[in-house]
Amino acid sequence: MGVIEEGARKSGILWLSLDRQRLAWHVWHDGAIYLVTGGGEQDLPRLAGAERVQVTLRSKDNGARLVVFEAAVEVVDQAAFPEAVAALAKERLNAPDAANLTARWATDSTVVRLTPQEPA
Repeated sequence: MGVIEEGARKSGILWLSLDRQRLAWHVWHDGAIYLVTGGGEQDLPRLAGAERVQVTLRSKDNGARLVVFEAAVEVVDQAAFPEAVAALAKERLNAPDAANLTARWATDSTVVRLTPQEPA
């Protein structure tokens, strides 16, 4: 297991370089990071339209920077990736509508996959 996978599995949060550094919750699933934005979920402006984003993972133990990397950004068809959506829903804490969470995401939110890229 590489440092990116290990860091993403151990901590449910990360930082994204968007209009500014943005904290986001996520899940690691099937070799990539998945996030949900919009529709009452975390506000991650311009993420869905980006080609790449810089991601920072920090240590869950002491908060120190663990790794910074570039990731390819891809909007996910939620119906085509039910396992990833289910993994996200499982990690969504304190959802006001837990029973209807994935239905709300399907109509109001965007699920995004971040695939770590090898350095050039």
